[in-house]
Amino acid sequence: MTASPHASSKPILVTGGGRGLGAAIVRRLVEAGHPVTFTYRSAVAEAEALMAEIRAAHPEAQLSAYALDLSDRAAVDTLAQALEAGQTWYGFCHNAGASYDTLAAMMDQDKAEAVMQVNHFAFARLSRALVRPMTRAREGRIVAIGSVAALQANPGNIAYAASKAALLAHVRGLAIETARRGVTVNYVAPGFIDTAMLEKYADYRAKMEAQIPAGRFATPDDVAQVVAFLFSPGAGYMTGAVLPVDGGLTASLPAHR
Repeated sequence: MTASPHASSKPILVTGGGRGLGAAIVRRLVEAGHPVTFTYRSAVAEAEALMAEIRAAHPEAQLSAYALDLSDRAAVDTLAQALEAGQTWYGFCHNAGASYDTLAAMMDQDKAEAVMQVNHFAFARLSRALVRPMTRAREGRIVAIGSVAALQANPGNIAYAASKAALLAHVRGLAIETARRGVTVNYVAPGFIDTAMLEKYADYRAKMEAQIPAGRFATPDDVAQVVAFLFSPGAGYMTGAVLPVDGGLTASLPAHR
């Protein structure tokens, strides 16, 4: 699989780009002039609608989509091999994520490992495929979408938080290994985003928003604009950074007067 050679010469791969935050990231990167390829799993209709929307607004856009289940290790490896055999990519955004909520004492290892595969190991394999050509070109940007859960503990969220913490450790290590060769690697840590993933918490939304200093959930575009910046010339000296995009959630004490 290769990105289009036309338009911009800085193609970017986005995982989980069919809907929600991923779709917002795809929109912003296309607006910035990048050829974008995104993966999706079950969001077939949403991915098709997104492509139609973007092509209507940007007829010159170089955009393609690729069906991929990141929980399938063999499928991830197949994509990685195709990336290794193709052209050099400028950017990679690992946005796709899986969640699993349960208390530590009740955690099912198979379910926890499935979350780790999507959130961390898929990133590890795809970034390994992409980073060597980036270092040879002495230019590249890698952005991982993590979570504030990797920074602050939350009951019942251990499996997900552990996967995002592993992702953070990988990002920081990769950042210092590649910095001298022109590649930046950064970690965006959103708080609560107004997407389908949080619909199951609808009954608690008002209480959750009351704990956020900004008083609301993030929109997908709040986060997507930060991601797009990390792929821009202005972020060329930022690497190994953790950027909370959480309305002040991690800056505040959990107990208030």
